[in-house]
Amino acid sequence: MRSSDYSPLYRTIVGFDRLANLIDAASGGDAGAGYPPYNIEQTGEDAYRIDLAVAGFGQDEIELEVRDNVLTISGRKEPNDEGRTYLHRGIAERAFERRFHLADHVVVKGARLENGLLSVELAREVPEALKPRKIAIESAGGGKLIDSKKAA
Repeated sequence: MRSSDYSPLYRTIVGFDRLANLIDAASGGDAGAGYPPYNIEQTGEDAYRIDLAVAGFGQDEIELEVRDNVLTISGRKEPNDEGRTYLHRGIAERAFERRFHLADHVVVKGARLENGLLSVELAREVPEALKPRKIAIESAGGGKLIDSKKAA
């Protein structure tokens, strides 16, 4: 496994302690990378949707959890093979767990299971206190106050 040195990044960014961890997690292989298949779609300027193909799973067999900006979607299927003899078994009903790292201020708005497709709606909701704002500059000699609207 390659080791990367991200120390030059820390000279120009402040407060992104999770950056190296996110890059390492993204570059590291995912053991079950192909199951279940999924799409990530941007549905608006600050809106996203994750669609997972979870055919065969019921609503009570799927769990969604958000912790520390990580959305975890897992499915557990109870085996129901009693009295069945399969000649071919191609439908994957195995347990799964998918993790999606969410950016700051991205929240899960809801989830819907329809026709074997789990859709998870996400939105970026930046608090007013964190949105960019203009700062007025005062003169040290008690001079004019620069209007933030005219300064732009």
